[in-house]
Amino acid sequence: MEKFKKIKSTYIPLPIENVDTDQIIPARFLKATSRAGFGKNLFADWRFESSGAAKQDFVLNNSRYAGEILVAGKNFGSGSSREHAAWAISDYGFKVVVSSFFADIFKNNALNNGLLPIVVSPEFLETLFETVENNPKATLSVDLERQTITLDETNQTESFEINAYKKRCLLEGMDDIDYLLSNQQKLEQYESQRVFSY
Repeated sequence: MEKFKKIKSTYIPLPIENVDTDQIIPARFLKATSRAGFGKNLFADWRFESSGAAKQDFVLNNSRYAGEILVAGKNFGSGSSREHAAWAISDYGFKVVVSSFFADIFKNNALNNGLLPIVVSPEFLETLFETVENNPKATLSVDLERQTITLDETNQTESFEINAYKKRCLLEGMDDIDYLLSNQQKLEQYESQRVFSY
């Protein structure tokens, strides 16, 4: 995984509550086992007509909005435990997802795949939606080391929580396997000193 660095980016608003994983990546696209390629089908039923034509009223098809940050309504990522939802969001190009509440399984899947889910207050979330509607060029700055997210236009900042282990993995660009391998020497040393009694 890439190391997570400070991000300053415009953001894409999705002010819809209770977005489940089947809406994020419909089940018919789950045949592949590689993480690559899922981004093209992110929110497929919302983005495209049955003919394949883009639905112009969906935000990802709106040229006013762009960026590496997705700002979504409350209860994002509910439903099934499919890891493909996090794959699709990352493959599309998002590095951060912001909401006032995430389903636990989605949140863990996101962190395991280098995607940072940030929980903010409902009031801050509403401010983000209002700001970007008035100014699509508004930017957010995310500092994982300090655990802060800032609306640059007003300098309004909120802190967010993250598991210390997952924070370290994101900052160092490691998944769980990489972390274990980085501690291989310590693990081998520990195992060599263990005394077994039968």
